[in-house]
Parts: sequence; structure tokens; C-alpha cells
Amino acid sequence: MLLSGAGTGLDFPFLSPHHEYTALDLTDAMLVQAKKKAAGLRLQWVQGDSMALPFASDSFDYVVLHLIMAVVPRPQYCLAETARVLKPGGHILLFDKFLRRGERAWVRRGLTPLMGQLTTRLDVVFEEVLEAVPGLRVLTDQPALANGWFRLIELYKDTSKN
Repeated sequence: MLLSGAGTGLDFPFLSPHHEYTALDLTDAMLVQAKKKAAGLRLQWVQGDSMALPFASDSFDYVVLHLIMAVVPRPQYCLAETARVLKPGGHILLFDKFLRRGERAWVRRGLTPLMGQLTTRLDVVFEEVLEAVPGLRVLTDQPALANGWFRLIELYKDTSKN
């Protein structure tokens, strides 16, 4: 399992010690913080870019994208790279702030220029990002936290020609 954009390791308390993981983050400083939360876990540490993953194609059965899609400059590149390293039949688990197509959300769109300069975007439309990456199918899409500002999405890498 790849944890792309592992950050400070917020996901680590929820991981089973019986599996192996790869934690990737852009900065060494984040990986240093994450290592403090990794006791008892089998983790490989990789400093790298979620938009240009340093792994061979078809390397992982699962990839977790937790609060990364709204902080990368080009979310479609991040998702495309994730799909590339995902094995056929593999799953992507996403949790982030996504707008739905056609959602007006004036406050969120208005805050994006300020928030984007600080940390995160609030105007990413997931469906538009997904359209740029062929071969991924939505299995589940559930609203989560803050009246649905966040979404929990599971994707599947479909290799059929349908």
C-alpha cells in the first residue's frame, strides 16, 4: 500500500502492523515528523513528488490519497500518476475537500485564492479531475465532515475495454 502525500503520518494509527507500506512525501521534514508516529509499522520511506511518482507502473494494490489532492498544484497529474502505479484491479482511497460538478459554493470558491496561497485549495471539482484519467471507476463516493465539504471516495482501476 502506498500512502502518497503521507505528511506527518496522521493515517498511521489506523494502519495494521501486519502489512507493509510505502510512505511518500515531497519534503524530508514531513517524513521526519511521520517517522515519530510509525512505531510498530513496517514502512518504507520515500521522498518524492505525488505528481511524478518514483515507482514502476503497476506497483501497488492500494494507494491512499489523504488530504493531498487539494494541496498539489495539478490534482489531475497526481491522480494520473496514482493510476499509473496502481496494479490492474487495484483501489485508490481518497479523502479530501472536493466540490461536485455544478456546485455553486461561492464561499469556498471565494476563499480559494487566500487558502491556496497558504495551504490548500477549496475549489477542486473531483469529477473534472477524474475525467482526465481514463480507466478509473468510482466504487463509492460519500460525503464526510463539515456538511459534505469533505468526500470519501474509493476508485477501482478497471482494465476492461467496456
